[in-house]
Amino acid sequence: MSQLGNFTPELTADGSFTFFSQEFGESFHSHYGARQESFLKFVEPTQLAVKAKCKPVLRLLDVCYGLGYNTAAALQTIWSVNPDCDVEVIGLEINTAVPQTAIAHKLYETWNYEYINILNKLAYEQKVQINSLKASLLIGDARNTIQQVYASGFQADAIFLDPFSPPQCPQLWTIEFIQLLALCLQSDGILATYSCAAAVRTALLVAGLQIGSTSPVGRRSPGTVAAHKDDTVSIVDRFSASPHLPLSKSLPPLSQAEIEHLQTRAAIPYRDPQLTEYTEVILRRRQQEQQASSFEPTSRWRKRWESERNNTYVK
Repeated sequence: MSQLGNFTPELTADGSFTFFSQEFGESFHSHYGARQESFLKFVEPTQLAVKAKCKPVLRLLDVCYGLGYNTAAALQTIWSVNPDCDVEVIGLEINTAVPQTAIAHKLYETWNYEYINILNKLAYEQKVQINSLKASLLIGDARNTIQQVYASGFQADAIFLDPFSPPQCPQLWTIEFIQLLALCLQSDGILATYSCAAAVRTALLVAGLQIGSTSPVGRRSPGTVAAHKDDTVSIVDRFSASPHLPLSKSLPPLSQAEIEHLQTRAAIPYRDPQLTEYTEVILRRRQQEQQASSFEPTSRWRKRWESERNNTYVK
């Protein structure tokens, strides 16, 4: 993942391109549409268009910046609503190869994107400061760079949580990492991720956030939004389930199946106490916790709900 030539553009269904990661064995985006995923999985759920109308400054934290699509979609959305809105962006990325290769392959030309110069400078210089924009790209292990973000006092109106999938990149889905994200989230901010994995949702809840479910985009599985607790009702009031899972009236509610999913062994979260452990160690720890757990086996939950949406949720 360190050489520019290691990435070959792959066309997705909406006409935009993505890359395939040999290291993680996954594409960076859904093949249903890389561009649409950025808008529909991240920008719209974090309500940036609405916030741009009433806030003079918006701050974005883009976790796993990658090709830069999520930041690009956010800037386009914000400035189309309010060209005078000041935007601050911090992107976290393991190295510069991915965004630089995206620029080299001119992937934004399929967008008719007018801010290519901004993305170009961010990819190659890691800093941009112009009228209405202050942006930086922090290069390195996100478990380290997120600590820099927290120490700086940065508070995001929107956090895009977009690593590779939990089984492939568990270190960026752990309770400890997500707790740091929550500390960097503005009191009225929203975190959005494509994942609906029960382990991820549990980590968000443990971090003190409330969660909601977003509509599926391309694939069958929904995404997740999270926010600090405010004006909440207990899920038990709606679904007669656990009283410990707060649900905001303003976030899209979880379905009954999703709530029950949080009471299965799939909901055992990933842990990385020192934010330093290898993938294999994190996976093995969780597997051992699952084996020792008294929670319902996920297979039993899946069988119960298979008539509705079999195998929709990530184990």
